Amino acid sequence: MKKRWALALPVVLAAGTVLGACGKGAGSNSSDFHIGMVTDQGGIDDKSFNQSAWEGIEKYGKDHDMKKGTDFKYIQSTSQSEFEPNLSKFVDADYDLTYGIGFYLEDAIQQMAEENPKSRFALVDSLLLDKNSKPVFLDNVVNITFREEQGSFLMGVIAAKQTKTNKVGFVGGANSPLIKKFENGFKAGVKAANPKVEVYSQYAGSFNEADKGSTIASAMYDKGADVIYTAAGGTGNGVFTEAKNRKKKGQDVWVIGVDRDQYQEGMPENVTLTSMVKRVDVATYDISKRTEKGNFPGGKEIVYGLKENAIGLAPTKKNLSKEELAVVDEWKKKISDGEVSVPKTDDEFASFSVK
Repeated sequence: MKKRWALALPVVLAAGTVLGACGKGAGSNSSDFHIGMVTDQGGIDDKSFNQSAWEGIEKYGKDHDMKKGTDFKYIQSTSQSEFEPNLSKFVDADYDLTYGIGFYLEDAIQQMAEENPKSRFALVDSLLLDKNSKPVFLDNVVNITFREEQGSFLMGVIAAKQTKTNKVGFVGGANSPLIKKFENGFKAGVKAANPKVEVYSQYAGSFNEADKGSTIASAMYDKGADVIYTAAGGTGNGVFTEAKNRKKKGQDVWVIGVDRDQYQEGMPENVTLTSMVKRVDVATYDISKRTEKGNFPGGKEIVYGLKENAIGLAPTKKNLSKEELAVVDEWKKKISDGEVSVPKTDDEFASFSVK
């Protein structure tokens, strides 16, 4: 089995680690269909990625008269070593569909899927990979990914329009292909809107260390950046803290949130310019629906982006001008219509240009 990540990832304490056997049904009745979810390091109340995934499952459960805690349930992991045991609990309880949230669960999902070919899994935010980093498609695993680069491009456009110093920043969690999509999409948006704007980029190496986020943000603000886009989970909370502290002292700085509408994270100092909403809930709801209806898309990669309304601008737009919103709409249409191909990798960004 691949061991891509060696570090242990602390999260919130596990909840509900004992599951009763449920028995698989054909999916004709909600009580015969059971959904499980295993979080990554962020935890169910991370106000970001894991929380959004659970909200989609929770909504599906409520819409179909399913019982929370039995028909649909989540388990939080306290370390990477718990991923497989937690997934096993849902397999042993004969759940119909088990979600693994985040790319840190790649190895555990692959191991469990290979050992339990009759169980169905959904890996959110990543693809299974072999030892040569080539995609592996298993019939009992659906790979759910997003076009984060598209939404990040729009955030770059906003940052370039908002900055008064012509300097903006990007703070990432782990330096991975996934987070690179956020970075390169953001830089492309900045470049498209105003090529004179400089972008500072730095990775914290963690999604759960707010102190690191604060330290990185402080350095960027000190260098003149007045807008920082964060794609770092809990580490990004430190960026908000630093921005709020500076706003209290009269410095005009902003944060662009990620995954969910993080407007409230910037209050009461009002430092959230906007957020790139990644509707993981749209994906988990959709895959749950497909699976219960007997259309589980195993062995496939299902990608959600602007067209699927799974990527986009946060509902709260109080801090954006009409001009900025109009420009965002223009670029959104160009991307959706295929006029602009947003870069995902460093190489793609190096050759990116807008006519």
